[in-house]
Amino acid sequence: MLLKKNEIYEAEIIDYTTEGSGVCRIDSMAVFVPDTAAGDRAEVKILKVAKSYAFGKAERIITPSGDRIDSDCPVSQKCGGCLFRHISYSAELQFKQKRVCDALTRIGGISGDIIGNIAGAEKSDHYRNKAQLPVAYDKDGRICVGFYAPRSHRVIPLDGCMLQSEIFTKAARIFTAWAERRSIPPYDEAKHTGVLRHLYLRYAAKTDQLMVCVVANAKELRHEKELVSDLCKELPQLRTVVLNINTDKTNVITGRVCRTLYGDGYITDELCGLKFRISPLSFYQVNRDQAERLYELAASFAGLKSDETLLDLYCGTGTIGLTMAHRVKKLIGAEIIQQAIDDAWRNAAENGITNAEFICADASKAAYELHRKNIRPDCVILDPPRKGCDKELISTVSDMAPERIVYVSCDPATLARDIAVFSGYGYKTVKAVPVDMFPRTGHVECVVLMTKRN
Repeated sequence: MLLKKNEIYEAEIIDYTTEGSGVCRIDSMAVFVPDTAAGDRAEVKILKVAKSYAFGKAERIITPSGDRIDSDCPVSQKCGGCLFRHISYSAELQFKQKRVCDALTRIGGISGDIIGNIAGAEKSDHYRNKAQLPVAYDKDGRICVGFYAPRSHRVIPLDGCMLQSEIFTKAARIFTAWAERRSIPPYDEAKHTGVLRHLYLRYAAKTDQLMVCVVANAKELRHEKELVSDLCKELPQLRTVVLNINTDKTNVITGRVCRTLYGDGYITDELCGLKFRISPLSFYQVNRDQAERLYELAASFAGLKSDETLLDLYCGTGTIGLTMAHRVKKLIGAEIIQQAIDDAWRNAAENGITNAEFICADASKAAYELHRKNIRPDCVILDPPRKGCDKELISTVSDMAPERIVYVSCDPATLARDIAVFSGYGYKTVKAVPVDMFPRTGHVECVVLMTKRN
């Protein structure tokens, strides 16, 4: 029997998708149902039917799962930031462990015995040190900031967020009050009019330093000095205010040019005993505490020695490589964003690290040039974006023949794909540990050690 749109069926939720929706089977067809928990028995209304799957919504929970809890956020079902605020954290960790194991065994072809238990977070709320909040008008015509609703550019106004640092709420209120008072209009993406695109906030928890960055469709803001004054009066943690200029017709959040309105244009945080400069455009892990655990795992996997060379590809501001620099003879980092490389050099200097150098280049090109110069690293750190490594990079890294490769991934599927390719070049995966960097969301990181077969 084919499922019918708008019909209601009774079913049990048996699993989750990577996007956090519950999964049930009705007449042998997979049905994806948001805001349900594995173990729920529910009345499911069918919203859309495709050839081999369907989408539905829970009209009524008949029998709740033992993992189900009440969400402590009033807009968690609307904004899409939290996928798992309706289940216990232990149940979330079990799902993420299973997700990593399934990907690495099925796609990567490795044994599940080498996958360790997930490193859960001690703090699952207010851990995010970065927020990029779109600016819009609310239903009453007042200026607000918030998050885009899932698969849309409709802004859900937020007054506080359970994931983000609590200081961001106060900064956002000051910003929106200023914009409303001075009638600085939000940006209209369709018409390419208006000024305020995003409120971009970064916070260094260890040093208690706050950055406020306004992304604008303009080279300057009307009454920008008043905004700085308002922020300084209310936020003793404020260290810098920056205007990011983005006048392009694009949905990319930030532009390439920043103008400092107050302070030095950056903040400084501490990670693994080192100080790191954070500029608006530089990469920095959004969960500092879990980043320390991640880097400690990566260092233990790397097994570095004092006479070795370490190559850190996708190095960002140098954080992961610099935390290991004291263990090796030479550190080389590569990153495509120039501002991040500038920060990496400064971070090395400010921490008294003299055995590091950094290259501004695409990871594949940097690896190729180093290989051409006959530079042979003993260990390579890979921390690519979600899409993973391209085949050219994997081939070049394999040609360099490092004894060990430590792969830090934010997507289990692309990680599994890449370790399968590395296997074809003679590298064996010997350890893997998932790390929950982003509690209450669908994301999960993983650290893998690969060694060269003799």
